[in-house]
Amino acid sequence: MTKPTLQDPHMALKPAQKALGPIRRSFAPWLDPSAVPLIRFENVVKRFGDFTAVDDVSIDIHQREFFALLGPSGCGKTTLMRMLAGFEEPTSGRITLAGQDLSGVPPYRRPVNMMFQSYALFPHMSVEQNIGFGLKQDRLPRTEIEARVKEMLKLVKLEPFASRKPHQLSGGQRQRVALARSLAKRPKVLLLDEPLGALDKKLREETQFELMDLQMELGLTFLIVTHDQEEAMTVADRIAVMNHGKLVQVATPGDIYEQPNCRYVADFIGDINILDAKVASAAGGMARLAVAEPAVEIAAAAPDPSPAQGADVAFALRPEKVRISIDPPPPDATNVLRGEVWDIAYFGDWTKFLVKLDGSEKIMRVSRANATRTEFAPIAWDDKVHVWFAPDAGVLLTS
Repeated sequence: MTKPTLQDPHMALKPAQKALGPIRRSFAPWLDPSAVPLIRFENVVKRFGDFTAVDDVSIDIHQREFFALLGPSGCGKTTLMRMLAGFEEPTSGRITLAGQDLSGVPPYRRPVNMMFQSYALFPHMSVEQNIGFGLKQDRLPRTEIEARVKEMLKLVKLEPFASRKPHQLSGGQRQRVALARSLAKRPKVLLLDEPLGALDKKLREETQFELMDLQMELGLTFLIVTHDQEEAMTVADRIAVMNHGKLVQVATPGDIYEQPNCRYVADFIGDINILDAKVASAAGGMARLAVAEPAVEIAAAAPDPSPAQGADVAFALRPEKVRISIDPPPPDATNVLRGEVWDIAYFGDWTKFLVKLDGSEKIMRVSRANATRTEFAPIAWDDKVHVWFAPDAGVLLTS
């Protein structure tokens, strides 16, 4: 199988659909010390007057990677993308693409294209005219424009809608037109700024998978900016979590979720229980934690090196890692707590329980998969329940 190159970014990976899963799972160039990144942000700082929007950020992004910049509004992620696109210049630091320093290179000279949340389609133009607009501006021959537009229409499955105007399309179809227009110029990097924000939830989820398949099929590098954790977790090979202009953690979705490097990332990504505690003892990869609320002691897997005795730590525990039952837990259960069910939320595939732990005001979130259509001894509001979890079910955080 031939890998697509920078000179031929539209070389399809064959067979397109069946091979995408295995390719995606084995794709990890960031683990190869000899791999040369396609994009490098080196100690990039961007200030607007006295406000620092991006604070000393360094990131390597590899060819064919689907990379996500994730964070709350105002964290600097969009500013970082705009600097790559050429709409802003760094105050200091350097951005390179394929080894070329982008300093002073205007946006129209950069081998990147940007797709905006609003799509910015021309209402008076047809679908095919919108897709071919940038190619016409570049003064490509008419035959080449027609060929590329036809290629893009087929790629995004809009051939029957070529002559329609944007107002005659659904939201998902307009999103595909904007995507096709962005890809028509064959950029080395496609920048996606909150591209699915205008779609409803179900269509957004469907389009996420379409984007992933399309990115893999074309062998392009995608950089997406989003504040939607689920979206980033779904589409990205790696995620960079940002906060107040700083880079907090860069890792795969699995590592971001299961191995957050600090309390901020644990709290920002997904649902979480955080138990504040002091280290009572630590040895042999295990620690005893004196939890502040409720006043109990729990066992937790400890990192290497183990935190010192008396150190302030936080134990981050995902709701789906916690077991819940009205009946007493099995004899070998660890970290058993008791409480009362305060609230229940039914999501179809999952049920979430909010349990007020005995002897405190602490609420523990517990998620349970609805693996069967009926439930033996169902749990109801105000029920007294046991909750428990394994020592390695959570992550011990020291920052």
